[in-house]
Amino acid sequence: MEVQGRIKMVGETQTFGSNGFRKREVVVTTEEQYPQHIMVEFVQDKTELLNNYKEGQQVKININLRGREWVNPQGETKYFNSIQGWRIEALQAQAPSEGMPPVPPTEAFEPVSDLKDDDNDDLPF
Repeated sequence: MEVQGRIKMVGETQTFGSNGFRKREVVVTTEEQYPQHIMVEFVQDKTELLNNYKEGQQVKININLRGREWVNPQGETKYFNSIQGWRIEALQAQAPSEGMPPVPPTEAFEPVSDLKDDDNDDLPF
């Protein structure tokens, strides 16, 4: 699955517990009729993928949906969902390619009028 949009916020890397679990969050705002602010977390070595990204950039993030079950001290079962990113790439604005010559309008081409019907006999096949 993937999420596309503009980066609204890139958080700092957080480290938890004695085992050194690391997490970093990024919020992406989708560009649709009703924009959504989607928080995606990157964990462990994937936190470093966000180092080269900043607010305002257009990105595509490949994600996995994660779910887990937790039983609280009162014995009630609770369920939690998270969105984990595992790949991120910048999207380029849809601009015309530089270095490509402009396409001339069709009026600029004049039809060739000196072709003769019997000139077609010199084809090699």
